[in-house]
Amino acid sequence: MTQPALKTVPSKSDPHTGIAKDTQIAGALTGVLGDSLVLFIKTQGYHWNVKGPLFQPIHEMTERLYRDLFEAIDQIAERIRALGEIAPLSMADTISHTQLNEEDTLRSAQAMIEQLISDNESLVRRMRETAALAAENNDGATEDLMNARMYSHEKAIWMLRSIANA
Repeated sequence: MTQPALKTVPSKSDPHTGIAKDTQIAGALTGVLGDSLVLFIKTQGYHWNVKGPLFQPIHEMTERLYRDLFEAIDQIAERIRALGEIAPLSMADTISHTQLNEEDTLRSAQAMIEQLISDNESLVRRMRETAALAAENNDGATEDLMNARMYSHEKAIWMLRSIANA
């Protein structure tokens, strides 16, 4: 016999926490989540496929970056749920909210680093917009999450630029 608790299906909710526009904030977070997932997959792909004299430092740096993104993706999805919305369930749903493009080209180490710089910069801009929306609507938790993530991505940009001399 199936337990009734196991038949529960996730649904939207209204957390009544005093946040205005929680649905819009969750929507903005869904875009950040999608872009973070695309960047995670791209970074891991570069980690696996980088080649050249700087293999070791790039391989190690991309591993740190994709591990950080992996944790962030979970935090962002959980924040969407805390706002009462449903986090994306499928890759197609997730990708439909992205601004970043999936990787489909084998690149040189230099081109990989340049692409990661560009993608991280785009993601920071999107996070900044989401943080501003959260701040305007009394959602300090989302604003704090976005600020922390911006810090991580801006640090990554600095490190990537240092390798690429960009």
